[in-house]
Amino acid sequence: MSTTMLVAMCALFALAVPIAVSIGLAAIVGIQFFDAMPPIVIGQQLYVTLDRFPLVAIPFFILAGNLMDAGGISRRLVEFARAIVGGLQGGLPAACVLTCMIFAAVSGSSTATTFAVGAVLIPAMVRAGYPVAWAAALQACAAELGVIIPPSIPMILYGVAADVSVGELFIAGFGPGFLIGGALIAYVLWVSRRKGWGKRDGEGRQTLGAATLSAFWALLMPVVVLGGIYGGLVTPTEASALAVFYAVFVGALIHRELRWAGLSDAVRRSVISSCVVLFIIAWAGLLGFIVNREGVTADIGRWIIETLDNKWLFLIAVNVVLFVIGMFIETSAAIIILAPILAPVAAKFGLDPVHFGIIMVVNLAVGFITPPFGVNLFAACMVARIPLQKIIPPMIPFIGVVLVCLMLITFIPAIPLTLRDLVYR
Repeated sequence: MSTTMLVAMCALFALAVPIAVSIGLAAIVGIQFFDAMPPIVIGQQLYVTLDRFPLVAIPFFILAGNLMDAGGISRRLVEFARAIVGGLQGGLPAACVLTCMIFAAVSGSSTATTFAVGAVLIPAMVRAGYPVAWAAALQACAAELGVIIPPSIPMILYGVAADVSVGELFIAGFGPGFLIGGALIAYVLWVSRRKGWGKRDGEGRQTLGAATLSAFWALLMPVVVLGGIYGGLVTPTEASALAVFYAVFVGALIHRELRWAGLSDAVRRSVISSCVVLFIIAWAGLLGFIVNREGVTADIGRWIIETLDNKWLFLIAVNVVLFVIGMFIETSAAIIILAPILAPVAAKFGLDPVHFGIIMVVNLAVGFITPPFGVNLFAACMVARIPLQKIIPPMIPFIGVVLVCLMLITFIPAIPLTLRDLVYR
């Protein structure tokens, strides 16, 4: 049955059938032809999969990111980042990475980060003489920090699927996020100097004092949201609603840039994005239920333990498999399907469940920037108005930088776990 479902799903992928539909049809094939379960189980399992309180955070964080864009918060964050690093040669691309890191501390979505920051900085980099394809590739890559630096929608999904504390996953994401962000900044500064780009990046930027004053309420947003979580005042799910209210308050009453038209558009885009993600989660949950019911999860776990005799080989194999899977399957679906399978196996090898969760999230986040289904690639190409094939060559070095960081995160557990241990232990 599992083989048939896998073949059906891959065949539907090859026919360009949407991911959620492919997963759902494969699951229905398994139920109808190999299992005696009545069809009503399909509806029941779709409901059970989505009937989890932490999933409420997904639409709220997506909406918060879109409201930040509509209310002028993202533009002020860009000016603040330019004031810090914009005076360097290569300051504009460095500001792009730094802005994505700040924006990530609220949005939880890489796609929202791509649109909000890219709409400002991709045209700015092109005007400053950077190749448009390179600027778009940088924006797409830096935006994946939106799911690594907390809050993070994939971390919420992993916490739900593997029964791991979302709060611990959030705080463990800071180390990897800062590592990847710092590596990208160092790389773009080096490339800019080597290519002779960005010698006039400092022109037109605000002073640090003026930029900080202008972005004060924007910079306070991560403090309010994350401070509420780690101060014990709100749960991560409640913090997502707090982020929405704060974005509306600042955009409408402080900056006075959030109008009804912008609010309506932000809500519309958020509803569409949320429905897409939750639709995938629901059908992936059904597929996961069938796989677990048939004992496939336990069989895979036993096979891995018998084949790979130590945790280092296991980590190498998992990273290779996740990298390939991330290229073809949407991150949310991959986490919902694979976390219940791999997390128990990782525990048997003595791996911390939070560390393994961070490895999964960072690895699958690379799928946002790898063809053929990298959503950040499509978003950046839309902003830059270039065809997809132009962004692939300049994207390869950025992927290399992220993969080097992934190996460090995998084999140096202190990177994600040091801050977690200081707070929770």
